[in-house]
Formats: sequence, structure tokens, C-alpha cells
Amino acid sequence: MLIYLNSLFVGLLILSNILAVKLFSLGEWAVLPAAVIVYVFTYPITDVIGEVYGKDAARSTVRAGLLTQVFALVFIAAAINLPAAPFFGMQAEFESILSGSFRITLASLISYFVSQNLDVSVFHKLKAKHGTDKLWIRNNSSTLLSQLADTVIFITIAFFGTMPLGALFVLIGTQYLFKLVVAVVDTPLVYLLVRIARKEKGGSGVEAAG
Repeated sequence: MLIYLNSLFVGLLILSNILAVKLFSLGEWAVLPAAVIVYVFTYPITDVIGEVYGKDAARSTVRAGLLTQVFALVFIAAAINLPAAPFFGMQAEFESILSGSFRITLASLISYFVSQNLDVSVFHKLKAKHGTDKLWIRNNSSTLLSQLADTVIFITIAFFGTMPLGALFVLIGTQYLFKLVVAVVDTPLVYLLVRIARKEKGGSGVEAAG
């Protein structure tokens, strides 16, 4: 089960980087990157890994995700700069979809590293306090705090100075509100995945050291 959770985590990360170029609106009150509908689900995955397999396993997943993103950026850049075939008429579109500015990329990597590690730390501090009880508290508390850090860091680095300060706060607020709703809604999914993972381990619920 752990290998499937790790694969899903890394796959969602790469997918979110590709989808980030698309913006969508929720009525007239919010504009969000399409990546947000994917990236929010990486946090419950690390929570499930931490709950069942331990803190070290969750940290390893976060590090693997960071390394994978760096490799993906390198290979995407290489693919963009390969000489296009004479009959390939979509080089501009290909580059537009797959290439992000250095500032956006930097914002994404920094916010990912800080928020995902914060999520793991908060989750396991609460786990040390509550044991195996009150999973919903540590899942939601760690996710909501880390999502706030992720949103503030990413938007500040990516867009500070490119828009009025008021618009920057609105962007942070609307994105975080969306993430907050998803974090609450996905709680049953966390319980389901934890149950499946523990059953796969033998039903003991005993986590790895760390």
C-alpha cells in the first residue's frame, strides 16, 4: 500500500505543476489555478502515510516529491529546447503550456518544501499527544495550518509587486478558503485510506519507528 500512496503523491505533484497554467473562476469572487484541485489531495496522503507507516516514511515521501519535481523541471526544459521537427506546428503552444516562469517555479518549490514538512511535524506532534485517537483533529489541524503556509508563501513569492496589495490578499484568502473546504471534506477519505493501509499491514495498526 505504501508504494501506491507514494506513487499517487508524486503523480499528483507533477500533474499539479502541469495544470497550474490553467486558471478557472468560481463565480465572480474567486480565480484559482487548476492545480489547486489536485495539489490539495497531497496533504491527506502524507497524513495517511504518517499515521500508518510513521514520521520517517512521511518525511521520505516529501523528499521524494521535491526531488521528482526538480527532475521533472529539468526534463521539461530539455524537451522544450529540443529542435522542433519541421512539421511540428505547435512549438509555441507546447512551450506555453509546459514552461513556467522562474519566479513561479521557485515559489512552488519553496512553498511545497515548507508546507509539506510543516504538515508532517504538526501531524506527529498531535499524534504524540493523542496516540491513535482523534485522527480527524491531527489530519485537519496539520492540513489547515500547512495549507495556509503554502498559500501565503506561494502567492507572496510568485505575485508580490505584480498586483495591488489588496488583490494579493484577496487571492490568498480565496485560495485558502477553497483549500479549507476541501480539507474538511476529505476527512472521510483519510479514515478510509488509513483503514485500508492498516489492513494491508496486517490489521495491527502498529507504525514504523519514527
